[in-house]
Amino acid sequence: MPANILNLPQYRVLRVEESEHDYHITTEPVAATKACPHCQSDRLTSWGTREQVFKDMPMHGKRVGLYIDTKRLRCQSCSKTFSQVLPLLAENRMMTERLMQWIGKQSLKRTFTSLAEETGVVEGTIRNIFRDCVKELGKTVRFETPKWMGIDEIDLIKPRCVITNIQNNTIVDMLVNRNKDTVAKYLTRMAQHDKVQFVAMDMWTPYRDAVSAVMPQAKIVIDKFHVVRMANDAMEKARKGLRAQLTLAQRRGLMHDRFVLLKRERDLNDKERLNLDGWTKNYPVLGEAYRLKEAFYGIYEGLGSKEEVLTRYAAWHRDVSPEIQPYFADLIRAFTNWQPWILNYFDHQVTNAYTESLNSLIRVMDRMGRGYSFEALRAKILYTEGVHANKQARPKFERKREPALVGVGMGVPDEAMGYGLPTIKSPKVADQHRHVGPAKNYGANISTLTRLIEAGKL
Repeated sequence: MPANILNLPQYRVLRVEESEHDYHITTEPVAATKACPHCQSDRLTSWGTREQVFKDMPMHGKRVGLYIDTKRLRCQSCSKTFSQVLPLLAENRMMTERLMQWIGKQSLKRTFTSLAEETGVVEGTIRNIFRDCVKELGKTVRFETPKWMGIDEIDLIKPRCVITNIQNNTIVDMLVNRNKDTVAKYLTRMAQHDKVQFVAMDMWTPYRDAVSAVMPQAKIVIDKFHVVRMANDAMEKARKGLRAQLTLAQRRGLMHDRFVLLKRERDLNDKERLNLDGWTKNYPVLGEAYRLKEAFYGIYEGLGSKEEVLTRYAAWHRDVSPEIQPYFADLIRAFTNWQPWILNYFDHQVTNAYTESLNSLIRVMDRMGRGYSFEALRAKILYTEGVHANKQARPKFERKREPALVGVGMGVPDEAMGYGLPTIKSPKVADQHRHVGPAKNYGANISTLTRLIEAGKL
């Protein structure tokens, strides 16, 4: 049983007053201050009192304030004055230590405004606690360096670099920008970066240059999805280039059917095939663009040696007519300039397979980001409890069980009498956990993050 309504045995509750939204609890420390903190003398005299109000954990849906008449004491030996000791209180925050710790955890997944309303603590103090919490987490939380690293980006006010663990589908870190110096400095500080084997990325030169400089042993692989997406972009350019020739009704129809043109031919249903056939027959440019888009996807579907891939690409390139070439110019230029790193995919099928999950995260966080700084969003993504790949979700509440009977021949400690029987592990269970090392933390799981954000829990 708790010693009092506060469950703080170090304090004696003198009076409890309740209002519609708050508890006002008058209390005092149980233990008196008996020695001077400066000279350890016990020759102390009273030097007045002052009432202080400390916030505590919300209780029964109401805010809690602790009213303490704090004594000022004077040491007769050294003549210095000081306040009595107030255990379990964070006096610099004017709240209990447990409230400060709780706010730190909650601020990672809740808004500062909602916490201020629930606790009665001003929002500025909550922001300061959040910053202190994040600073401490930055010192203590360590993610495993991925062997297969992904370098991507996410738009939060402006483009930010995202470091991911491809094998575990997790975010390892988010950088303030995507500049070469920023990425290179981060990779240099990363523990055991010489163990990274593959790095999948998009065609952004600063990423390539940073990785080549810091991790020359890592094989750079241009992400498949970033390359084939350029074929879809070419298809869109062809569609938009046709609009000037169409009536208003035809433009609306083409706008409605644009998803048919972007869809893979093998995935079309009968109605979509009919729509596609109508557009491509009436407008040959669309038909040729669609055929080239599908043929480029085919280059990636036919795995083989780099020489075979180059042969397939050369054949595809020859089929691009001068009329259609402007729409595919960006794709052709990118394939030419980034050819060695694009071809690495066909030796090592390393890809940012989480792209769709990350895109979902970007869309939701773009809405969220209007009320948060980048630093706050980064902390919420990286450190929120329950999102790490090695962490289990908090278990559901289980009803209290009756004490198990003690087995025959198993002794009961004397101090257990009258307080319920202790749980005694069998030697086999104890042995199972004797040599277990610390769990590895691979980062924040992208799927879990997306689910929490869409459910409004982050």
